[in-house]
Amino acid sequence: MARAHWGCCPWLVLLCACAWGHPKPADLGGQDVRNCSTNPPYLPVTVVNTTVSLTALRQQMQTQNLSAYIIPDTDAHMNEYIGQHDERRAWITGFTGSAGTAVVTMKKAAVWTDSRYWTQAERQMDCNWELHKEVGTTPIVTWLLTEIPAGGCVGFDPFLLSIDTWESYNLALQGSNRQLVSITTNLVDLVWGSERPPVPNQPIYALQEAFTGSTWQEKVSGVRSQMQKHQKAPTAVLLSALEETAWLFNLRASDIPYNPFFYSYTLLTDSSIRLFANKSRFSSETLSYLNSSCTGPMCVQIEDYSQVRDSIQAYALGDVRIWIGTSYTMYGIYEVIPKEKLVTDTYSPVMMTKAVKNSKEQALLKASHVRDAVAVIRYLVWLEKNVPKGTVDEFSGAELVDKFRGEEQFSSGPSFETISASGLNAALAHYSPTKELNRKLSSDEMYLLDSGGQYWDGTTDITRTVHWGTPSAFQKEAYTRVLIGNIDLSRLIFPAATSGRMVEAFARRALWDAGLNYGHGTGHGIGNFLCVHEWPVGFQSNNIAMAKGMFTSIEPGYYKDGEFGIRLEDVALVVEAKTKYPGSYLTFEVVSFVPYDRNLIDVSLLSPEHLQYLNHYYQTIREKVGPELQRRQLLEEFKWLQQHTEPLAARAPDTASWASVLVVSTLAILSWSV
Repeated sequence: MARAHWGCCPWLVLLCACAWGHPKPADLGGQDVRNCSTNPPYLPVTVVNTTVSLTALRQQMQTQNLSAYIIPDTDAHMNEYIGQHDERRAWITGFTGSAGTAVVTMKKAAVWTDSRYWTQAERQMDCNWELHKEVGTTPIVTWLLTEIPAGGCVGFDPFLLSIDTWESYNLALQGSNRQLVSITTNLVDLVWGSERPPVPNQPIYALQEAFTGSTWQEKVSGVRSQMQKHQKAPTAVLLSALEETAWLFNLRASDIPYNPFFYSYTLLTDSSIRLFANKSRFSSETLSYLNSSCTGPMCVQIEDYSQVRDSIQAYALGDVRIWIGTSYTMYGIYEVIPKEKLVTDTYSPVMMTKAVKNSKEQALLKASHVRDAVAVIRYLVWLEKNVPKGTVDEFSGAELVDKFRGEEQFSSGPSFETISASGLNAALAHYSPTKELNRKLSSDEMYLLDSGGQYWDGTTDITRTVHWGTPSAFQKEAYTRVLIGNIDLSRLIFPAATSGRMVEAFARRALWDAGLNYGHGTGHGIGNFLCVHEWPVGFQSNNIAMAKGMFTSIEPGYYKDGEFGIRLEDVALVVEAKTKYPGSYLTFEVVSFVPYDRNLIDVSLLSPEHLQYLNHYYQTIREKVGPELQRRQLLEEFKWLQQHTEPLAARAPDTASWASVLVVSTLAILSWSV
């Protein structure tokens, strides 16, 4: 689980780090920490003065005859993370939380965000801004109807509103004598001017063939085959999500934090390939790799990124049908394609295709998880030695695990901001420490580490929760029930084409039995050196059905407000299941290889089936990771691994029965592998 998957909450972190208290939701709705009624107003020192920028923005609005202007928190590609170049809402408001929409009228300015960010917004926004503690288009439109006159125009950048978001605004404003106005030149960009961070300009490079499942030519041919078989006979596929183009051409760059993408679009027809990007970023070798000097059906023509709208509009004048995935296509493209020339699905054929990994991609992703396990095990061994000294804090720990990953072969940085949370901070599911705000790790508290890496062969994401001292009975029970949920879903056998949503409850059942639960999703897809949260795979209602070859995380948890948090996350491959009777059934093969904390497992809660599964998993870890540790002479880590993967027994044996327990455990392992 990456931080942005749930959202981030740095100013809630401030409260926790300074007061060691976890504010309950009711606390967050209290009095605004700003006092704008005094002269001068009382404001925290952390606010940003936005008077000049707002004045300049309103001047731009006047030139466009606008009564209001909407400033979303996204970029033109619906990226989970956005680059500094696209942080318009943060720049104009001063509020840097990752979720929230700003609206400016000629007299007022307001931000709508959810409870994770209320305190942060109050500490960062000056008195020019109202804070609305709601989300969604309905409260924004309700406010607009009271603030702007009849006949007023509400401007927006069409490249920053998804099709669904535009439709929700448009529907809510219908019949109000106010209208939405699409303005392709972003007004905040005009005001931001030379202060705006530049567009990234690092080279766009091709992955070596050793790290790709198929050549780009094979992928293009596969998509064209899907076009030919489609009942609506599309003549082109338009790719708007950055991961789609990166996957299709096996190209990577570093435009987006934590994701190896570059700003781009692709228009693929049966006879041409047009890649919209900054051509100056392609080396001569990469241009040759793309056959860009020719004009045939397997030659990639590089066109300027900024011309995509005009080019699509010109293409749509012909006798064509353009296939799009509506989830990642912004209104700025959608509005220039006549509706009768659109072929729409929720996800594009590229999104659907890359969700299922071929055998080579599966092998690559598994290999990356072995090396990733080495990094995490090195970190856990280091923690066991150093936490009792009182010298480790959450931030220094996060830096060290990132450093260990960076030393692994084919490493290309973290896949998200590391969640390193001690004690009560772990109860904040979105918590990440900073250099200024963090807690010391203690042997008397639980510690949650949720982290991942980008490697040329795969993307990783794993969560482990540990306790170096004496956990309470309730902590052990909660941890073990989370572990049972992880095991129950991981070992589940289910019919092929079953929705993840249909089986998600298996991860919660052991918690529900005791009246416990968790408030986040149970898993997400993961890519091959792509997104750490790869749609459309997962266990939510808008995910597609499970299929052989998909990778998903499995990550139940439990969070005791103000005390501790638990999450156990593994990445698993969907594989065929062996059943007694013939049929098409699936199950999961876990590819994360780090042991769970024995100190937190209450074996009395585990069934024989749970013990059998767990001991087989530990044997697999020994076989996969042990040789790698030995090869690299990491002997201390190898010894730790052997100790932490000893077979678990149903009850603590006395000395006389130890031999019999080993026999039983060995038989369990052998019976599983038969």
